[in-house]
Amino acid sequence: MAHQDLWRLSARELSHLTTHGEVTPTEAVTSTLARMDAVNPALNAVVEDLRDEALARAEALDTQAALLRGPLYGVPVTIKINVDQTGHATSNGVTALRDLIAPDDAPVVQNLERAGAVVIGRTNTPEFSFRADTDNPLFGRTHNPWGPHISPGGSSGGGGAAVMAGIGALAHGNDIGGSLRFPAAANGAVTVKPGLGRVPAWNPSQKAERGLLAQLMSVQGLITRRAADLHLAMPALIAADIRDPFHAPVPWNGPTPGAPIRVAFTRNTFGYDLHPEVEAALLAARDALTDAGYIVEEAEPPNAFEAGRTGYRALMGEVQSLLKPDIDAHGSDTIRALFDTYFQEFPPFTGDALLEVYAKRSHYARQWAMFMADYPLVLTPFLPQPFFAPDRDLEGAEGAHDVLGCAVYSYAMNYMGLPAACVPSRLAALPKGPQPINVQIVAQRWREDMAVDAAIAIEDRIGPMAPHLWEQMTAPS
Repeated sequence: MAHQDLWRLSARELSHLTTHGEVTPTEAVTSTLARMDAVNPALNAVVEDLRDEALARAEALDTQAALLRGPLYGVPVTIKINVDQTGHATSNGVTALRDLIAPDDAPVVQNLERAGAVVIGRTNTPEFSFRADTDNPLFGRTHNPWGPHISPGGSSGGGGAAVMAGIGALAHGNDIGGSLRFPAAANGAVTVKPGLGRVPAWNPSQKAERGLLAQLMSVQGLITRRAADLHLAMPALIAADIRDPFHAPVPWNGPTPGAPIRVAFTRNTFGYDLHPEVEAALLAARDALTDAGYIVEEAEPPNAFEAGRTGYRALMGEVQSLLKPDIDAHGSDTIRALFDTYFQEFPPFTGDALLEVYAKRSHYARQWAMFMADYPLVLTPFLPQPFFAPDRDLEGAEGAHDVLGCAVYSYAMNYMGLPAACVPSRLAALPKGPQPINVQIVAQRWREDMAVDAAIAIEDRIGPMAPHLWEQMTAPS
């Protein structure tokens, strides 16, 4: 492969070349920067270009190869703008925070760089990282590389669009209710939302601790083009950091499960219409897992609707108390109005009721743990409909309901702290254009590796979405 095409490689493929001395980190980074120059102006996925730092680091890695050849040696990555990176603003998409310069790196940045990765840029997020779409007054809208008919997702929409367009082999993101999985689903990428305590998290720039549910539901992770890249990169990302006192130092790979692995498969969308293309994606994923040797049985897991809606209403109660004053003071008219709609869609629990649902969180988690003793994996829809258009969430109560109200399989897993992979299993030919459809694979606690194994099995049989996307992006108009 010509060096100018190195941006096309998966993180695993590129790491193999760099660690074996066939390609230098500078060559890998230079190719990716050229790709960024070619496609980012139309996408606005990377909103802070770090090429000078990236090239300097790559050149240093070229000369230190004998000392540092970690698993991500020379692999270009992007970082979301709501996480601290020394000397750069942790703006979180908020104009008032454009000068909040990080004094040190967050654990995820340190862990990626210690593994040899090279940060080439910082990616866009909506204001306060609290939308399933990506737009803000500070940097503007991020566009989906598949076309204007699809939102790029949020809140890690910049990362999802970047990695699928070829701007970095890995994209950092985070997820409190779906912010890794929404962009993966929107762009046809792959991710695994880690479970509670898996990846160390902390921003040295923060002035106060986050709310309890924010601590319990929010996780850091990666969005990738290929499922196997998660096995390469996540062991580095989960390395312990003393600044996160609740990080659990559990190895990435758990005990070898007994074969064959049983998978519960559900088409239940709790009264929301299940689109035929989403059902076809679910059936394709089911068949791929069956072909790979899994035992897939249609079985109904505990009520994800109740767990999800309860969890998000609890989160809204915490947000109303702790975050809304900042939103009112520093947010745009758009985000303030959207939160008013959120509070209608998810009436916040407050007072004693909030304390009661805090307590009930363990009830839902226990129900799922008991079910998953028999079914270590659960295959579910991610959304009941194909991914929505840009700004659908701003179209009143109906729009917010279509975007977040129906996404119970997403935030239920955050509330219970369970890991969940999101992988494309179908490329749908819809009237407005081609669109990837992702499914979700929930795993037992601490078994992200099993969710990723299942995602690999699906991808191996259906194929990745990036080649289809790149063919479309280079086709004559």
